[in-house]
Amino acid sequence: MMAMSLTIDTFVTGPLEVNTYVLRSRGKCSVVDPGSMFPDRLTHLLTDERIVVGQIWLTHGHGDHIAGVGMLKKMFPAAAVHCSAGDAEMLTDAEKNLSTWYNLRITAPPADVLIRPGDPLTVGDTTWQVLATGGHTLGGISFYCPAESVVLTGDALFAGGIGKTEIPGGDLACLLGNIHGKLMRLPDDTRVLPGHGPESTIGNERRNNSFLRIPTV
Repeated sequence: MMAMSLTIDTFVTGPLEVNTYVLRSRGKCSVVDPGSMFPDRLTHLLTDERIVVGQIWLTHGHGDHIAGVGMLKKMFPAAAVHCSAGDAEMLTDAEKNLSTWYNLRITAPPADVLIRPGDPLTVGDTTWQVLATGGHTLGGISFYCPAESVVLTGDALFAGGIGKTEIPGGDLACLLGNIHGKLMRLPDDTRVLPGHGPESTIGNERRNNSFLRIPTV
């Protein structure tokens, strides 16, 4: 299948170094997990290239991944915030999104669109699938584009790691079950773009991620 015209720019945002992704295709743009403290090169990209952000996608509702939502909504009031139904309450509640753990009270505008696993999303001429990858949070999701062989995994799966589960809303068995049932079924050459740290591939994680050998029962 011929690859679509998708550009993915990665920016590390906020004190916890969230990977914020800017997805562009055919003049349309979605921003995934906007953390706080936008770097100059991100704001320059949006302003210098006159990019209009139409959607904001959230892999989960933790404070570090939603801290820049309000700023983006001020810049682009029509940008629709997409969040899973399971994590929606976290956007407007600093206790539930755990930002109070860092002596912060981070909140974001409420979701405009509640998305569920299996829902299709589009950016330009690219179509994305919403995958259930909860376990780090109740409603954690990943975004998978088959045509481009790329999946944005948030804090579910990292290069050589998985998301924390010893936190409120965490569930190790659930997370591992979702990783094996959803992510490890993707082709080996699928790029894994996580919420923190370097990118990987499904094949590399299948072979080398020791956390995936933890018993699920």
